[in-house]
Amino acid sequence: MEGKNKVRIGNPHLADVDEDNFHHLGFTSSGANIKEEYSDIKFICISGSDNRVLRFAKYLQSTLNINKDVELQNRCLTDRYVMYKVGPVLVLSHGMGIPSASILLHEVFKLLHYAGATDVVLFRMGTSGGLGVKEGTVVVTKQAVDGLLRPFHEQMILGGIVRHPTDIGSVVSDELASYSSENDFHFDVVQGDTMCCNDFYEGQGRLDGAFCEFSKDAKMDFLKKAYASGVRNIEMESLVVASMCRRAAIKAAIVCVTFLNRLERDQISLDKEIIDEFQTRPWRLVGHYIKKRLSSQ
Repeated sequence: MEGKNKVRIGNPHLADVDEDNFHHLGFTSSGANIKEEYSDIKFICISGSDNRVLRFAKYLQSTLNINKDVELQNRCLTDRYVMYKVGPVLVLSHGMGIPSASILLHEVFKLLHYAGATDVVLFRMGTSGGLGVKEGTVVVTKQAVDGLLRPFHEQMILGGIVRHPTDIGSVVSDELASYSSENDFHFDVVQGDTMCCNDFYEGQGRLDGAFCEFSKDAKMDFLKKAYASGVRNIEMESLVVASMCRRAAIKAAIVCVTFLNRLERDQISLDKEIIDEFQTRPWRLVGHYIKKRLSSQ
């Protein structure tokens, strides 16, 4: 990769902090050899669950042929997240939902900024509900939109509302999408908008939560409207991932496999073996990208 683009953080108050505490990673800026350990990072791969992240890190060890026989060590010293390093790749869990993902990204971006890492690319890999696509399809996000189909992440800060755009560009996403025709992946890859919601049930228009005060017809009308606007999947983190990567000047792509078509049903009815295989599909796209980038250096 070309250039020397550093991870950009926009907080002038950090200049007055002698020792920065990464509260949820579990160490401080002076308590770890940050430059020595993390200056070589070129890729950040984040996903929801701790177990899925460990499995992906092991997959990367094999795919990239990096320390394949070395047992991975969790570098996170709290029980909030897990973090593994596979060569120039940092692999982390982000938990579920915007708040959890936001906390992780604040601390990881500071970590890599202090380390002097450059030309970093971030991938959010996960699962989602599809919209008008068959189960097992991998959706590469064009643009993240909120539950009102607006392309920005809205935060309440100091009694006001701040909006951050979610346009992260298409360079990485376009390349990932092109792999479906270049390689024998045996699954569909589509590009489309991703709707990011603040919860799994009512916010996503499901009829199977503990509470539901809308009709099936109202649900279908909205989901069809979302589909017509370009939405192809629904999840719970893309807004903050896209907006924060944009603010940090980090190239990024959001890559999620679908477990069902929400125009057909609300509940996932796949066997565990199929779910396990589906979860590896974003890994294969992202792993192929990383391998190509490293081999071209």
